[in-house]
Amino acid sequence: MFSEIHLPKGFKCAGISAGIKPTGVKDMALILSDEPACAAGVFTTNQVCAAPVKVCREHLKYGVARAIVMNSGIANACTGAEGIVAAKDMAAEAARLIGCAPQEIFVCSTGKIGPQLPLDKIEAGIAKLFDAALIENVQETAEAMMTTDTRPKVSVAEIEIEGRPVKIVGFAKGAGMIEPNMATMLSYITTDAAVERSALQSALKRAVDQSFNRISIDGDQSTNDTVLALANGAAETRPLNEASHDWCVFEQALGQVCFELAMMIVHDGEGADKFVTVRVAGAASAEDAEWAARAVANSMLNKTAWAGTYPDWGRIMDAIGYSKAKVVEEKVDIFYDDTQAVAGGCRSGVAQEDLIKVVSQTDFAININLRIGEGEAVVYTCNCTEEYVRINY
Repeated sequence: MFSEIHLPKGFKCAGISAGIKPTGVKDMALILSDEPACAAGVFTTNQVCAAPVKVCREHLKYGVARAIVMNSGIANACTGAEGIVAAKDMAAEAARLIGCAPQEIFVCSTGKIGPQLPLDKIEAGIAKLFDAALIENVQETAEAMMTTDTRPKVSVAEIEIEGRPVKIVGFAKGAGMIEPNMATMLSYITTDAAVERSALQSALKRAVDQSFNRISIDGDQSTNDTVLALANGAAETRPLNEASHDWCVFEQALGQVCFELAMMIVHDGEGADKFVTVRVAGAASAEDAEWAARAVANSMLNKTAWAGTYPDWGRIMDAIGYSKAKVVEEKVDIFYDDTQAVAGGCRSGVAQEDLIKVVSQTDFAININLRIGEGEAVVYTCNCTEEYVRINY
């Protein structure tokens, strides 16, 4: 699928089977920069966070990265001091092979919470990853990141900075336990642009807020959420910052890659077969609009109604009503795509068959107007089917 995608200049990657998962299934990945890269990161806000998240936060203070090493199958979360040691050992082993400081290595894990990492397999896997690292290994790397994902996720943007070609390539994994702030998702963004550290961090945070922090599959927030961006400057342009002539071009491309990856995650939601966009307008504030949109998107009653092609607008009214948003019942309008179901807080009189026709689609929108102010927000979500239960019990 991604065999024709190549990484930005100066990057290599690999995905291999280290034996953490059943035999033959890829479960470790590496992203390697030939030269020290400027690093930025955004992490879970869960108060219970995994050992690799804690280690990555510390390493981000160093500001420079040579590699990202990750494993799937075991999350290394709720593993105490032993888990911290394991995460640090992953970084130290990769640093030893590269010949750099351990702080230049970011480590990530995803999978089951609780078990300790099998360090013998991890360390053997790291050596194998370095042997396999090539610019062409995009497909294998994306596959190695997967847990309950049904397909790998990669996005590419190609732009010009100072007349020179610059590439951004992003990877992501995630299909369940998805609700901002981020989720049981990992994403790695690589670029051969040169970017000042503070500018890269700010741009990544803005991109995440408009992409990964706008999606919800099941309303569950994970312990391992991590988005990392590495900019190694191999395109030989001057370092970008917010005052640079081409800054808007770069930031737009970064946002595009993050958004495309986020949409791939929702489309691959565990057991989901419908993609639903929830838009709220006319709220008292943007914050109110977001509260209302999230309430609708996270409601299991709504998700199961969508799964059953049942346009129960009452459940939507209920959700916005219990959200933290200011709501005046008599002003609320609700549309399924362009078909109005609710006018002034009451049934619009539209035929039920017309609403069923909308909800029967694999991609539709719930458009809500609170008619109070100018606040707007959008959240991207999916339905919840019996298959979600089968995957997670």
